[in-house]
Amino acid sequence: MITTDHVLVVMKSKSSVTTSLFSLARTSLQQSLSWYSSNRRHWNYPPNPDLQLAVRDDLRTLKAAAEKLEQQVIKIAAFGLVSRGKSTVINALLGQKILTTGPINGVTKWPKSIRWTPDSGKIQIELIDTPGLDEIDGETRANMAKEISQQSDFILFVIAGDITRTEYLALLELRQCQKPLILIFNKIDLYPQIDRKTIYSQLQQLSNDTNQPLFTPDEIVMIAAEPQPIPLRIELPDGTIQEDLEYPPPQITALQSKILEILNREGKALLALNSLTQAKVAQKNIAHKTIEIRNKEAEEIIWRYAKYKALIVAVNPIAFLDLISGLLTDLTMIRSLARLYGLPITSYEAGKLWQTIVKSLGGLLIGEIFSTIVFGLAKTGMAISSLWENPVGFTTLASTALTQGAIAGYGSYLVGKMAQTYLENGCTWGSTGVDTIISEIISQADSDSIIARLRG
Repeated sequence: MITTDHVLVVMKSKSSVTTSLFSLARTSLQQSLSWYSSNRRHWNYPPNPDLQLAVRDDLRTLKAAAEKLEQQVIKIAAFGLVSRGKSTVINALLGQKILTTGPINGVTKWPKSIRWTPDSGKIQIELIDTPGLDEIDGETRANMAKEISQQSDFILFVIAGDITRTEYLALLELRQCQKPLILIFNKIDLYPQIDRKTIYSQLQQLSNDTNQPLFTPDEIVMIAAEPQPIPLRIELPDGTIQEDLEYPPPQITALQSKILEILNREGKALLALNSLTQAKVAQKNIAHKTIEIRNKEAEEIIWRYAKYKALIVAVNPIAFLDLISGLLTDLTMIRSLARLYGLPITSYEAGKLWQTIVKSLGGLLIGEIFSTIVFGLAKTGMAISSLWENPVGFTTLASTALTQGAIAGYGSYLVGKMAQTYLENGCTWGSTGVDTIISEIISQADSDSIIARLRG
């Protein structure tokens, strides 16, 4: 039997987990900002002016992501086509008419941001009204929508009846942003109850290219942000009839409750998730630009260590020490590349990366390891034989050593080239890396949560 006390314990436990992940996200972003903003990330390499200019905007994005967690203001953006009532929905949530609305299409020309503090006072929300997605100058609007959706923690998509193909395609694009999304069926007062149910049922059947539903029933909310006025005929005491209009209050409670329910349950996780995602994009951009600009220096490092490994393996007369010395050379090369790129990586992470590279290259490096063992044993045997029995065998020994060194050097070159790719794509790893914490937040989300939809 589940008691109230048990439920409270579970809720407290989940709350503590969320708080812990939120603190971890904050630590991760502060460490990332400290690292990428500091000259110490360049190690002994002089700062490159071209690189500093190229990553300037990404550093600003990283700083904004860290500040977002400190401010703890949840951004909710409203999207939709013209005349669907986005501004009206926001006005209804605010409880006052702040945004301009009207019968003319495209009243909202630019994004507008308004702070909303619900009655509870525990949550700070920034509501963002956007221009219609189908207005003139579509490319600019599309870019604006993309930027706003990336900055937002939560998305509202407003429709007003049967969904159009334009709306469907826009929804597919917004789903790619990996943000929680609520579909708002507005103006339900214009539809008889039977039509309303039919449209609601059709919305639940919407699916993507892989036949996965776009929305669960819990993610579709029906409202009337500004119900149509009701004509009244009023009989005055003198018997005359006066016509007037009655303006019903907004039917917005379902949406308000849905938003507050989600934010009270998952608000901190959503904040952390979006801040980390922004930081992840910024860090990957920094890594990509760094690798691109420092490519010539990286090539020199890779060739240098390939020569070192070839020489060490060739002159070493003892089998198995070839493998150890070759491994140490590869690990040192990976660390050197990471330092050149200014990417934080420990010796332990360099070792994990080496293992990943070996698995990725498969037969190529396995062949190198096998040949190193075979040639190493042969070289050791010939060295002993040459010393005691046949000095002429040194020629064969030298030939074997050169072959073994050439194979080892080529293997090191492959490791270096592969390491470049992994360092670019793996700059967000580690126990406090943004990828790790994002995965933790999503994996620990309840199956019925809105964040759980991101697991796919």
